[in-house]
Amino acid sequence: MQELLQRLRQHYPDAKYELNFQSPFQLLIATILAAQCTDERVNKVTATLFPKYPTPQAFVDADVAELEAALTPTGFFRQKTKTVQAVCKALLEHHAGEVPPQLAALVKLPGVGRKTANVVLNTAFGIPSGIIVDTHVARVSQRLGLVPMTDPERKDSAEQIEAQLMALVPQQDWCSFGPAMVLHGRYTCTARKPSCATCGLRSLCKNPS
Repeated sequence: MQELLQRLRQHYPDAKYELNFQSPFQLLIATILAAQCTDERVNKVTATLFPKYPTPQAFVDADVAELEAALTPTGFFRQKTKTVQAVCKALLEHHAGEVPPQLAALVKLPGVGRKTANVVLNTAFGIPSGIIVDTHVARVSQRLGLVPMTDPERKDSAEQIEAQLMALVPQQDWCSFGPAMVLHGRYTCTARKPSCATCGLRSLCKNPS
């Protein structure tokens, strides 16, 4: 594990989540929109979305049809509109419009799970609340042999993988480990055609091709 962490630091020294944000609130909304959507597309949407809706109250007061139109490029725009407005309403009602820096409080927000909460806490607050586990982290962790292969369709799969990784990775590395693994899975250890020949982690991998 220490060798893996060292190599991740070497290859991804400034690893960070690739969503653009200027506040914990913006990152929370962007992460919700990133479900089933690329970060690049979300960043294009939020570039105009956040100036128009700068606060939770602005999202709550937004015309539903207008907000749906703005979120259309991210996919599943009707559900995302409902989730964003529900989250903003909950922030206003229970947290004075601020994003709470606690995992337990974040996962109580409508539609917010551990992954989204960890993204916000790790990235916006620098709090090692857990390890971000998205499809990239799950895939790379399994290919490296850090965790057993699991059925990706199982709803508890991501939480199982996170618990296993948290037992392996020192807590002080959680905030950097997740984003580095995301970047590795996004650009090197891809789903369809991993670049094993140029992978800096190949000698540590249990399933090289």
